[in-house]
Amino acid sequence: MTEKASIAHADWLKAPDLQRLLGALSGDGEAARVAGGAVRNALLGQAVSDVDIATTNLPEDTIRRAEAAGFRTVPTGAAHGTVTVISRGKPYEVTTLRADIETDGRHAKVVFGRDWTRDAERRDFTINALYAEADGRVIDLVGGLADIEGRVLRFIGDPETRIREDYLRILRFFRFFAWYGSGRPDAAGLKACARLKEGLDRLSAERVWSELKKLLSAPEPARSLLWMRQSGILSRVLPETDRWGIDLVHPLVETEAALGWRPDPLLRIEAMVPPDVERMGSLAERLRLSRAEAERLKRWAQAETPAADMDGTSLRAAIYRGNRQALVDRLRLALAAARGQAGSDAGVLADVARRTRQLDFLEKWTKPVFPIGGSDLSTLGVAAGPAVGRMLRALEKDWIASDFSLDRGALLERAAKLLPEGQGKG
Repeated sequence: MTEKASIAHADWLKAPDLQRLLGALSGDGEAARVAGGAVRNALLGQAVSDVDIATTNLPEDTIRRAEAAGFRTVPTGAAHGTVTVISRGKPYEVTTLRADIETDGRHAKVVFGRDWTRDAERRDFTINALYAEADGRVIDLVGGLADIEGRVLRFIGDPETRIREDYLRILRFFRFFAWYGSGRPDAAGLKACARLKEGLDRLSAERVWSELKKLLSAPEPARSLLWMRQSGILSRVLPETDRWGIDLVHPLVETEAALGWRPDPLLRIEAMVPPDVERMGSLAERLRLSRAEAERLKRWAQAETPAADMDGTSLRAAIYRGNRQALVDRLRLALAAARGQAGSDAGVLADVARRTRQLDFLEKWTKPVFPIGGSDLSTLGVAAGPAVGRMLRALEKDWIASDFSLDRGALLERAAKLLPEGQGKG
């Protein structure tokens, strides 16, 4: 990779609407370039979802030029120089070149400018500070091309200065290392993150959880999590991992890859924390997890992992009574743990096979619907009230014990026999 690097091959760059927008924002002394992650991912041969644009135009000029070219605009962050330009439902974030003049570790006051180097130097990492012209020619002002080639994640300039501007960059360091780095993390960056980790306490829970989810969605986050643990940063944001360990993450990742499971941030969280309902509640509250995320962790903590030698009847009963997602999580973790210990041990290999069969069955089995209800008991003459619930629970217990083989007729016959003498319709 050289200073003459190009992303002209990228299909998304050739999109007529993007080319038209870049053209509208250029000329008469102004310029516009694709910036940041889209350029990075194109160079790495990875998918590009969002395309951001940097421009010398002031926000009001961006709006004027874009609308004159037929685009719709939304001043989503005009105070910080950002205008969202929309073309047929696709958004492009267009941001005026800028420099930070004041930061407090969370927010920055900016001044607009026309200096591309200064704009690049205010960004976090070298690989995120690349620009590309409309024809695909890459502009590198901070050494990002060399770092992309070497898979090195490096702060721009002094790492501590970059972190003090926004402490979220500590987590971003490990997130981008998980996605794009190789070998060991940059030593200067790692030391700065460890030294300034107390700054993480100043961040909102939403920002921390958002960043952690992105990190835990990486194809292989285990190396990054190891360095977070060794530097004390993992305990800072996930104290539940203390005295528990992250040893299961690597075999889980390998199992995901081998069996085609999609990376699952919550499952990876479960691989690092103890299954304790109280702790999961504390974690969910502290990080402001969504209701669905919090409920999933709680259900997982409450569930029990089915025994490896559980027969089909018992497994079906466990699935029926329990929470399917919680059992899937328990069995996936059990399978990953078994695969991680397998080697050539025949006993462990047999356990892997059993866990694989259990998980396959769990994911395919359709939970049956109990075939009778309160209205059926009413037709037998059971008076409305607690007795209906008690009888239904007793019948459902029999139905489960029969491995769900009792049909509606058989259950109603049993119900009739449960009626007190003299009660019911004859």
